[in-house]
Amino acid sequence: MAHPAPYPVRLADDIARQLGQLTNDLARLPTDQAMQVLARVLDPIEGILGRFTSLVSTGSAHSKDHAERGLLPAEVWLALGRAANDLYSLGFDLEPTLNTLQRFSTQPAATTAKPPAPAPLVVRRRR
Repeated sequence: MAHPAPYPVRLADDIARQLGQLTNDLARLPTDQAMQVLARVLDPIEGILGRFTSLVSTGSAHSKDHAERGLLPAEVWLALGRAANDLYSLGFDLEPTLNTLQRFSTQPAATTAKPPAPAPLVVRRRR
């Protein structure tokens, strides 16, 4: 008889499934609601990004212990450490945009206002 997966494994599977649902829902949401979701997801401390960064950092610490005891290749520990550092940097880079996302997401929809002019996403430098 197969043993059921331990609770943390089931929890990880459930979170992955819910993230898939969130992605599908986000694709269908109106822009203002999508911005509310993104602001929460990208929060580097309390959001999914921040929590995931903490999860990878904790995993890195555990993999270091295993690597030091010869139970896991050191490359795994190093890769998880780099991933945790990259995620931390990503959160740090995105942090200034969160106020804008949150402000945009809480503004009432303007029905009579003229939409803002599109802004270029790439700025070309003059030589």
